[in-house]
Amino acid sequence: MTDSKKSLWHSRADEAQRSLYQVFWDHETGVMRQGLPADNPHNAEPIYWWHAHVMDVLADGLVRTGDKGYEERLHRMLGAVKKYNGGTLHHYMYDDMEWMALALLRAWDATGEGVYKLAVLDLWEDIKTAWNDTMGGGMAWNKNRLYYKNTPANCPASILASRLYHRFGAEDDFRWAKRIYQWNKEVLVDPETGFVWDGINRQEDGKIDKDWRYTYCQGVFIGAAVELYRNTGDRAYLGDAERTARASIKQFADPQTGILPDEGDGDCGLFKGIYVRYLGELLKVRDGLSDVRDLIMKNAETLWDVGRDPCTGLFGRYWGNKPSPVLELSTHLSGIMLIEMATVLPPKKNG
Repeated sequence: MTDSKKSLWHSRADEAQRSLYQVFWDHETGVMRQGLPADNPHNAEPIYWWHAHVMDVLADGLVRTGDKGYEERLHRMLGAVKKYNGGTLHHYMYDDMEWMALALLRAWDATGEGVYKLAVLDLWEDIKTAWNDTMGGGMAWNKNRLYYKNTPANCPASILASRLYHRFGAEDDFRWAKRIYQWNKEVLVDPETGFVWDGINRQEDGKIDKDWRYTYCQGVFIGAAVELYRNTGDRAYLGDAERTARASIKQFADPQTGILPDEGDGDCGLFKGIYVRYLGELLKVRDGLSDVRDLIMKNAETLWDVGRDPCTGLFGRYWGNKPSPVLELSTHLSGIMLIEMATVLPPKKNG
């Protein structure tokens, strides 16, 4: 990517972040409005895990620009989320706490403020209680259904454990990262293709939900593999990540346009953003993957040129169409993740 092209994407990321702040931020409460128009049902109360991803994209902006405005919003949002969550960051959904911990760890990386580190370590202690022997191990999805295990609860936990080990050096965190990852790979990854299934034992019947096919699951498995590769240098993890990346591109990218699908509204609006975030992490350690890079850049260019409302700057569910008047925070966050990822991709290799 040339310097001028890189500067262009930085400018676009700034604009996408401004739209988030101008349209969704509630200055009175310190949390985000979650849908347009105002009577959108998602505005009833703040959704905890959506706000974890708000913090993640604010961290993107802070790391990229150093602008103290992002730091101030992160700090205020931490307090506001705790307030609306009953005075705590603890939650009955294990995967939601994992996303919050990952975002706060990035906030600590960017600011060095101890409040973020303390919150992450406190959440991690709660998150570890998700592991139990049902289905041979694995992290439960939530505290009320300890029998149900899925990729969304396991792979972000492995990513978190790997990053904690990398920053603070606790061997027990490294053991957690490997154990969680290995369980997910053995139980919820197709051994023939590398495609990642969603979950197992949802109805207490031991069955795998192989028909639940989401970009989200592919992204977090790739991310967990990349973090273990960073900590070990073991190229087997890198091979796992590349295999899943290629299987998922084949599954999800339109063969004619290369555009990722509309996966739905609500929580599903976040899935593609999570996917491209961790594809981007793969490219940081394996920058010669032209198919992965091309996917990210094709979707980013299409989203900006076609899938963005030029008046509001907002992004919709499908990156190949203008957004509808009914719009959710989750879908705009995914768009920001994509544009922010376009700013940090390593230069394209020739040949």
